[in-house]
Amino acid sequence: MPHYTAPVKDMQFLLHQVMAVRQMDVPGYGDLDRDFTAAILDEAGKFATEVLAPLNPVGDREGCHLENGVVRTPAGFKAAFDAFGAAGWPALDCDPAFGGQGLPYLLGTAAGEIFVAANMAFFMYPGLTHGAYSAIHTHGTDAQKATWLPRLVSCEWTGTMNLTEPHCGTDLGMMRTRAEPQADGTYKITGTKIFISAGEHDLASNIVHLVLAKAPGGGEGTKGISLFIVPKYLVKDDGTLGARNAVSAGKIEEKMGIHGNATCVMNYDGATGYLLGDLHKGMRAMFTMMNEARIGVGVQGYAQGEAAYQNAVAYARDRLQGRAVTGAENPSGPADPLIVHPDIRRALMDQKSFVEGARALTFWGASLIDRAGQGDAAAEGLISLLTPVIKGFQTDKGFEMAVAAQQVFGGHGYIEDWGMSQFVRDARIAMIYEGANGIQALDLVGRKLGQDSGRHIMAFFDILAAECRAHDGDDRMKGFADPLKVASGQVQQAAMFFLQNGIKSPNAALAGSTDFLHMMGHVCLGLMWTRMAKAAYDALEAGDADQAFLEAKIATGRYYMARQLPAIALHLARIETGAEPVMALAADAF
Repeated sequence: MPHYTAPVKDMQFLLHQVMAVRQMDVPGYGDLDRDFTAAILDEAGKFATEVLAPLNPVGDREGCHLENGVVRTPAGFKAAFDAFGAAGWPALDCDPAFGGQGLPYLLGTAAGEIFVAANMAFFMYPGLTHGAYSAIHTHGTDAQKATWLPRLVSCEWTGTMNLTEPHCGTDLGMMRTRAEPQADGTYKITGTKIFISAGEHDLASNIVHLVLAKAPGGGEGTKGISLFIVPKYLVKDDGTLGARNAVSAGKIEEKMGIHGNATCVMNYDGATGYLLGDLHKGMRAMFTMMNEARIGVGVQGYAQGEAAYQNAVAYARDRLQGRAVTGAENPSGPADPLIVHPDIRRALMDQKSFVEGARALTFWGASLIDRAGQGDAAAEGLISLLTPVIKGFQTDKGFEMAVAAQQVFGGHGYIEDWGMSQFVRDARIAMIYEGANGIQALDLVGRKLGQDSGRHIMAFFDILAAECRAHDGDDRMKGFADPLKVASGQVQQAAMFFLQNGIKSPNAALAGSTDFLHMMGHVCLGLMWTRMAKAAYDALEAGDADQAFLEAKIATGRYYMARQLPAIALHLARIETGAEPVMALAADAF
């Protein structure tokens, strides 16, 4: 059975040596001393290793089952969910006014990675609940907050998001679900939603669905969409549960992975709903939940890579196959371990350098969200720019790394007993849901580059330039700052190509959008590795006792800068070919 150990040391390095969180001017960060964060992350790791990770193959093997309108989750999930709530994990970064612990989003993100890596399907239940909490907390009335938030914070109730319909996914303007206003101010919601994660289950006493629907007078397209709170059970004035609402699960989807999470077809047959936010402004309210979910999915990408990597390293150390070409390294045994072979080492270094770089990028993004929550407009603009990169790049590469980890096992990686295929199958969905990665790329190039007259992409380029200048004259950092400077120039060259060609030939920009998404992802990780290398060098000079860890960090960063960052040049070359090679074939020629 696969194993998982929380990478607490790496997280602590990021929080306290790279980011220096206690010195950051963000409310709550001053309380995040080393002992405090270590205690929380160690406890999260203990729960993940002892409770969640053993249930991961159980959920994959058993899946969920629909029985008389109720979804039965896999054996052990209910007890684990109750223990998860009792320990206070769902409330970690929620508002104390509603029962939360009030810790920064950054710390919630770090703990979330641990839970995702141990059992991605399980953590989707509280993860989606947190998104529903955020949407109601941001857009709800005082009465709605009082009714729904305390029980969402505790996970006594769970939450979902309902967007997709059988005939429309990304194109929500085609939505058919209707909301009919009632005399008492409620709405009757009628329609069918598909692909609803955690849509029905036996883990909580109520499920709070956030449902997009069209109310009269909104017009066509997405401008006419509103968002509604539609609970499984109606709630009485005293907060107790009342009658069953007219919402039900029609079926559970049979999926490639995340079998432990119930992905449902949800039928709304005149269900009672309560308007959340402004009428006909539902997309704005839903994007509060969706943007949080996109960061969470970006975490899923590298967290599955981390879990798969840990198992690949263990296998590569133990499995004896062949001899090192430079001479036997295990002369007393029949063969050398896999890890001595350069191609295995390459595969493991690909995984290690990506996962650690993606973790750093995500933590930085989480700190920007904390800043934005305090009214920092620059931070809000920057995380808006980076969200499609965190979601799209990290899930593309996370899946690739899970496959690479499976490959280390050879034929055993294809056998279910070893559990590696689950990491691959579970990671695959992260590239699709919460906006497929092609859509993330279109959003980045079509919207985010030009947002606020290009202010945020220019601010990002300024960050890259400042990072490179900061290391002028530091010979230790040449292997980081010099490649980062080259990569930054190439990304700016690609952006200029879009600027010069996008208006007269929109297809030229859109044909290169995925390449640009990956350029941005690579340069972001290059920036992170430059910061991590500087922190590691400084710690070594200061006499930090963990010399082996710090030297490994520098070597891993050098690998990324030398072997991964140059991929930017390939993506630039593709972008500069424009749309012609992509669009040359007529549709009927395929």
